[in-house]
Amino acid sequence: MWSGRQSRLKPVGCVVEELRCRRREREAALRKARREQQLISKRLLRDDVLVEAEGGCVAMILGEAEIQQFLQLAQRGTEEKERERALVSLRRGLQHPETQRTFIWLEGSMRTLVGLLTSNQALLQLEAARCLHELSHSEQSAVAEACLPATSYLLTYLSGHSSDFIELCLYTLGNLIVESEAVRRQLLPQGIVPALAACIQSPHLTVLEALGYALSQLLQAKEAPEMIVPSVLGSTLPQNILRLLQPGPKLNLGVAVEFAWCLHYIICSQVNNALLISHGGLSTLGMLLLDVAGAVQRTEDAGLELLACPVLRCLSNLLTEAAVEVMGGPNQLEDERVVVALFILLQFFLQKQPSLLPEGLWLLNNLTANSPCFCTSLLSMDLIEPLLQLLPVSNVVSVLVLTVLCNVAEKGPAYCQHLWPGPLLPCLMGTLASSDTEVVGQSLELLQLLFLYRPEVSFGPGTPVLRPLVSPWPLAFLSYSHFSGPGKPVWTPGQNFQLLVGKALFEIEVG
Repeated sequence: MWSGRQSRLKPVGCVVEELRCRRREREAALRKARREQQLISKRLLRDDVLVEAEGGCVAMILGEAEIQQFLQLAQRGTEEKERERALVSLRRGLQHPETQRTFIWLEGSMRTLVGLLTSNQALLQLEAARCLHELSHSEQSAVAEACLPATSYLLTYLSGHSSDFIELCLYTLGNLIVESEAVRRQLLPQGIVPALAACIQSPHLTVLEALGYALSQLLQAKEAPEMIVPSVLGSTLPQNILRLLQPGPKLNLGVAVEFAWCLHYIICSQVNNALLISHGGLSTLGMLLLDVAGAVQRTEDAGLELLACPVLRCLSNLLTEAAVEVMGGPNQLEDERVVVALFILLQFFLQKQPSLLPEGLWLLNNLTANSPCFCTSLLSMDLIEPLLQLLPVSNVVSVLVLTVLCNVAEKGPAYCQHLWPGPLLPCLMGTLASSDTEVVGQSLELLQLLFLYRPEVSFGPGTPVLRPLVSPWPLAFLSYSHFSGPGKPVWTPGQNFQLLVGKALFEIEVG
């Protein structure tokens, strides 16, 4: 029965390549969607001591007259303490959007504030910078444009000696960069990338974390692939970012999280990922993955998932590069410890952060796609069953689990022999009953591969019997043209899905 069915199919190699191409097309669409879902945010840096001291002071909305009064006192007050208090009152008022709008439309207000920022009195400088920081956190785009005259000075102060002041300038620049294209156009020719590259040598962790934030904001700009990333790659930033991501006692979680996201945005731009690989990007990220997996076993501290997410994305996207295959990059990761670490993280995500399971499975997919070594590791360490236990979590997780199993099955008969028999068949029967089209489609692809490579398969008593009969589902179920979007294939009768149904859909009977 099975030999007759197989004779009507294409040659095994041809069908496998067709399935592989179809999966790769879907993966490319998913990667594109992931690149377009950027994490843009602003941060507000407020001194805890100041907030505590001002706890009893209720910030009030300021009108034009009050703003002018505080600016005049700050500019011409007879005592330094009086001038500083005026700026403190202005800063508290600038926490309100209404005051921010009034401030930027008030003639001469920004010019006066910039003058105070450039004064030779450190306390006034710091308070003026805090006022600008409050403005930079505004959700109104006009406010960011109004701060444009101050950005050049903020950039200059990055080479100063006060770590607190540098940190404040970096967060303010990060907020303004992400909001305004005009700000980016002004700062790029003025040398923001070299200035950031100089800051990364700072010994202060607070400065490094602020730098990572500002750089990540810059790298998320829509013009980043053309105008920003090439400049970043041409600087010393990539090597230093990888240095700060090296696992060890000096690794700081906050700093590592910021720079892991920076690396993620650089990789997603696809400008020159071969350069990152040549600098040891794959090996560094692989070792960091091992370190994070070890940490989740040792501690219950929250926050490790914040680092795990960008690290998984960086590795996943680097492994898709054609340059990796040419340069032998994957061999740097062909270590069973990577697979073990990944399953430790999958278990951690399942318990603590299920939304991150797709990130780990996406990496597992990219590891197994072109590597028989990693597929062998899955089988030799009996990891197929733990993988199957993730199927009920969600449809997205199911698709990725089934894709990984397809990667294993397409490596040939020896791999399929380890997959079947076992717990795989009952699980596949369950996924075929799913209402999700992608889950069913991926299940059929896996069945297709298993039967192509193991046509002699037989079943014992009590095992579900599969017969090549007519599909039990109505014809309407086979029409998938209305399912479209990132990562969803467009299937119509007579095309891919119907072809799979004709080849690999079976009716289940309990023997």
